[in-house]
Amino acid sequence: MKPRVFSGVQPSGDLHIGNYLGALKHWVKIQDEYECIFGIVDLHAITVYQDPAQLRNKIEELAALFLAVGIDPQRSSIIVQSSIPAHAELAWMLTCVTPVGWLTRMTQYKSKAAAQETVGDGLLQYPVLMAADILLYQAQVVPVGDDQVQHIELTRDIAQRFNHLYGETFVMPETRLPVVGARIMGLDNPEAKMSKSTPGSHHAVALLDPPDVIRQKIMRATTDSKPAVDFDDLGPGVRNLLTIFQAFAEWSDEQMRAHFTGMRYSELKKQVADMVIACLEPIQKRYHEIRNEPGYVTQVLRQGAERVTPIANATIRLVKERMGLYTGF
Repeated sequence: MKPRVFSGVQPSGDLHIGNYLGALKHWVKIQDEYECIFGIVDLHAITVYQDPAQLRNKIEELAALFLAVGIDPQRSSIIVQSSIPAHAELAWMLTCVTPVGWLTRMTQYKSKAAAQETVGDGLLQYPVLMAADILLYQAQVVPVGDDQVQHIELTRDIAQRFNHLYGETFVMPETRLPVVGARIMGLDNPEAKMSKSTPGSHHAVALLDPPDVIRQKIMRATTDSKPAVDFDDLGPGVRNLLTIFQAFAEWSDEQMRAHFTGMRYSELKKQVADMVIACLEPIQKRYHEIRNEPGYVTQVLRQGAERVTPIANATIRLVKERMGLYTGF
């Protein structure tokens, strides 16, 4: 029996090459090795206000991109979080065993709360919902970016606390990170991770950006004052461009050094842009084909929900039994 994987992406902002190289490309590769459940986590997205019509469109866009990058609905389940009520139900039960102090210490909560005048309770409870997403399916492996490792550690803490209080109930999940491309940085600020929520027209390359926009963004990427690539003294901007190329091309470190050592930055940027454009072209082509096929995305999401709902319901029933909640119907 294959070990089960769960991971998810919020349907907010534009999916970019950092999301692809750090997560989706890796997801495609593990489909035969694991029983995969990939979620469009729209309940997480509404921790901040989302325009309802735009959110619905982004959910379908994200599902189509999952399919376009190579996630196979016959081998993996693609689901929308809010279409399976068990996610929210388990989150409440886990909230009741999670100390508030654990949540207020979370790095993302502290940084996001500091940037907002009013902090909704959803932002504080975000990690509990994330834990529920994972534990609901008894996922053994969670392929996430390194910025989410603290949340996985909290998930393990919550599972361990629940198991201690109520008896062995949840599998303890482990993380698995890709070796190359796990952390793609912003083109405008290579000291900060590329993000869907960061403003700025030249911060990230979106998966659906046309070739001329991709080339413009990469040619404007931050480098440094040196004239050419020096692998013994790489600035963060140059290192980021090389990481992007290597993650797309899947070259070895030796190939990268042999090809790029001494290359001027203008030529480096040109070659990075060429590589990104060439790799995104088939994804974009497949995406538009999927979007022009009426009902296909809805069918995939319905099938995904039907496939995983029995797993989710079994976990909910077990948790209710452990906690003494009513299961008589």
